[in-house]
Amino acid sequence: MAVKDQITSAITMLGGFLNDILSFIVFTLLDIMDFVLCYVYKVADFFIESEWKPCYCSPAKEPITSSGGKILVSEQGESKIVRLTCSKLQLEEISDTLYTRPSFVSDVSKSTIIRSSSSFRINDPRMGAVRSTCTVNSTIVEMLQGRIGGQQTLPIPRWSDCDCKTCTSCCKETLFVKAGGAKDNVQEDVLFIHGFISSSAFWTETLYPNFSKSAKSKYRLLAVDLLGFGRSPKPTDSLYTVREHLEMIERSVLEPYKVKSFHIVAHSLGCILALALAVKHPGSVKSLTLLAPPYFPAPKGEQATQYMMRRVAPRRVWPVIAFGASLACWYEHISRTICLLICKNHRLWEFLAKLITRNRIRTYLMEGFFLHTHNAAWHTLHNIICGTAGKIEGYLDEVKNQLKCDITIFHGKDDELIPVECSYNVKSRIPRANVKVVENKDHITIVVGRQKAFARELEGIWKNASG
Repeated sequence: MAVKDQITSAITMLGGFLNDILSFIVFTLLDIMDFVLCYVYKVADFFIESEWKPCYCSPAKEPITSSGGKILVSEQGESKIVRLTCSKLQLEEISDTLYTRPSFVSDVSKSTIIRSSSSFRINDPRMGAVRSTCTVNSTIVEMLQGRIGGQQTLPIPRWSDCDCKTCTSCCKETLFVKAGGAKDNVQEDVLFIHGFISSSAFWTETLYPNFSKSAKSKYRLLAVDLLGFGRSPKPTDSLYTVREHLEMIERSVLEPYKVKSFHIVAHSLGCILALALAVKHPGSVKSLTLLAPPYFPAPKGEQATQYMMRRVAPRRVWPVIAFGASLACWYEHISRTICLLICKNHRLWEFLAKLITRNRIRTYLMEGFFLHTHNAAWHTLHNIICGTAGKIEGYLDEVKNQLKCDITIFHGKDDELIPVECSYNVKSRIPRANVKVVENKDHITIVVGRQKAFARELEGIWKNASG
């Protein structure tokens, strides 16, 4: 037995070593490819849209100061308003991982990622003159300028995005909401929040058909397509921050459906939004159910956002799901290329999926995977998953102290994207949380494939919360 264990250990070490070597080679090549694609897209944008499109590889513009606390940008003799106050800029909650991603090219050239900071004065009669420092990246500047001016300068959709009706619904002011369950005599509401690169179909095609008749007569089920995904709006000038996502959920669900109290069920990235929503509405949440919450406490001295990015996207070729996450997180232009090939042609891929799989659930889940834009995916991944890394502990402490409801966490034991340790990390902050590890299930099959059993488990959670 000891010999067998030694052989297994040796094979594991060798596999890890080969994975490290291959990963270094592959990701070095990807660093170079992304650098080249940066200029390819700049040229393409210029010839197709008659303007250079800034990206997060672009150097930062130099902020200067003015009276009234306005942040201005000086560029070739022109000064333009970026945001009215520093505090307003900070409220956008922009993750530094958008423009600070170490790579082989940046280490060599020292020019792939450049940041610029400048001190300026905020004039507030309550605070007096206060010195503050902000870092402004040129792409953020461009997007904020477009919002302040109230004009959309880029075509809708962009040439690399899909032009179908679903993908051009950018002017709608509300999210797509799929309501199910009780219509009359609604006793309680349940809000479902999907994960990254997904849609409401993750819930509606799996759980909705499997709830019992009594549950469907009592609970109103409300599943949303998050901003930028599925059939929801995909604005090209949005930074997809926590604030924007939460405001759209409130505007699309809580207000029009007159929801006063509700249960929350959230998966993966959706768990972060669920926690933020619970913190904002602590007296309204009746139960909180989280599936595979991405919580990696940063070691002392580590920058939380960068640590989170490395944990979620470890720049490894194996396992495959980690490789995919690394492509999506580290490479702005490779990610845009993938969206150009897949999302722009999603109608073709949906047709092929229906033809090949002949499985309703898989087909709808694949459609949800295809329906997003590069802008939506890129900003949501960085601003929500990475950008909240320094805030999530505060969310968890608020939930522990302010919420009185039950908190249940489900996690697939075989989850290779978000390891089981994340759920136990949450429990370490909220001791009363109940963690349920499901054997032989991963990040997706925690629901898909066990939808009937999970529907019964949810009904039990809601019943206990109402008892």
